[in-house]
Amino acid sequence: MFNKINTLDIKNNSMKYRKVAVAACFGTFLEWYDFLCFAALAIQFGPLFFPFSSADGTSSNSLLASLATFGVGMVFRPIGAAFFGSLADRIGRRPVFLITMTLMGGSTLAVGFLPTFNQIGYAAPVLLIILRLLQGLSAGGEIGGSAVYLAEHANFEKRGFQTSFLQLMGPLGILASTLQIAYLQFVLSPEAFQEWGWRVPFWVSLLLLIIALKTRVALEETPIFTALHTAQAISKTPLRDNFRDQTTRRHMFILFFCISAGGSVLFFCVQVYTAIYLKSALKIDPQLVNSFSIYATCALFPLTITAGALSDRFGRKPIVIAGLILGTLFILPAFALLGHLASNAAQNSVALIWVLVALSLPLALVIGPQSALLAELFPAQRRSSAATLPHNFAAGWIGGLLPLIVTWLNQTWASPLVGLWYPTVFLASAALLAIFYLPETRRINLHH
Repeated sequence: MFNKINTLDIKNNSMKYRKVAVAACFGTFLEWYDFLCFAALAIQFGPLFFPFSSADGTSSNSLLASLATFGVGMVFRPIGAAFFGSLADRIGRRPVFLITMTLMGGSTLAVGFLPTFNQIGYAAPVLLIILRLLQGLSAGGEIGGSAVYLAEHANFEKRGFQTSFLQLMGPLGILASTLQIAYLQFVLSPEAFQEWGWRVPFWVSLLLLIIALKTRVALEETPIFTALHTAQAISKTPLRDNFRDQTTRRHMFILFFCISAGGSVLFFCVQVYTAIYLKSALKIDPQLVNSFSIYATCALFPLTITAGALSDRFGRKPIVIAGLILGTLFILPAFALLGHLASNAAQNSVALIWVLVALSLPLALVIGPQSALLAELFPAQRRSSAATLPHNFAAGWIGGLLPLIVTWLNQTWASPLVGLWYPTVFLASAALLAIFYLPETRRINLHH
C-alpha cells in the first residue's frame, strides 16, 4: 500500500513539475523571442531607423547605431532586475512573471507598428529606443527570476537537468525568429520585406503573449516562497540585505563575473554575433547564414541538456570551468576558420555548420548548469533579488554590448578578428576566477 501511495505521489509531483516547467519555459521563450527579434533584424533596422552614412559613404554608422539600440535594452536589464527581483522576494515569484510578460509583449507589439525614419524623422529612432528600454526592464525581471522559480520546483537530485531546459529558450527564441525571417525573405521580394515584412515577427508576439498569459495565470507560487510567507519570514528590504551580507555579496560577484558574464559572452558571441559577422563582415548571403544558424542552434539543445545532467553527476563547478576554458581556446581560431571558409560559402557550407556547432559546445557547458546555480548560490529569503541583479548586469552590460564592442573594435582596427580578443580575454579571466573561487552547490538545500 505504501509503495502504491509513494508511486502515485511521485507521478503527481512529476506531472505538476512538467506543468510548471512548460509554463515557465514558454513565458521565457516569449521574452527571448521578443527581445531577440531585434538582434535578428539589426542589419535591416539600420537603414529603416538610422539612415546615417559614415565619412566614406558606407552604412557602417547605421549598423553601429542599430547595434547600440540593441545594447540599450541590455543595459537597462539590471534596473528591471533590481526592481522586479526585489518585488518577487516580497510579493512572490508568480505575480511578477505576469507583469514582466505583459510589459515585454506590449512593447514588442508596438515595435511592429512603429513608423520609420522616412515617415516621422528623428522621432522614429527615439520611439524605438524607448520601446527597447521597456523590453530591457521586462527582460531584467524575467530572465533569472524564472530560473529561481523553476529551481524551487525541481527535484533535488535532478535540479541541473530539469532546469537546463530553461536555458534552451534563448536559442529557441533565436531559432523561431530566424526561421520566421528566413521564410519571409524567401516568399517576399527584398523591397516588400524592407517595407513591411520585417514587422511580421513583432505582430506574431501578440498571439504568443495570449498563450503565455493563459499558461502562467494557472501557475502556483513556489512551495519555498509559500513556506516563507506562512512563517512570516519575508525580507522587507531584500536588495539592501543582500549587500549587507558578506557571503551573499561574494556569491553575487562570482555569479556576475564568472557564471553569468561567461555564459552571456559565449551566448552573444555564438548565437548573436556570428550571424552579424557572417552577413556584414564576410558578406555571405543572409538566407544561407540563416540556415547555418538554424543547424547550430538545433545542435545546442541536446548539448545544453547533457551539460545540465552532467552537472548533477559531477558537480556544477567542473562543467562550468570546462566551458569557460574551451571558449577561451576556441573563439578566435573558430572565427578565423569561418573567414577562411567564407570565400566559397556554398561549397563549404557543411564545414561552416560544423564550426558553428563546435562553438556551441562551450556555450552549452556554461549555461547547462546555470539555472540551478542561480538559485543554489543564495538564501531563500533573498534569492530572487540576489540572483537576478548580477545575472542581468552581466548579460546586459557584458554580453549585450558584445556585438557593438566587437564590431567597433573591428572597424577601428580595420580587422574582422581583432575585436574577438575582448571575449577571449574575458573568458580566460572568468575561468581563473571559477577555478579558485566558485563553490560547488549541487547538494544545496534550497529551503534554507
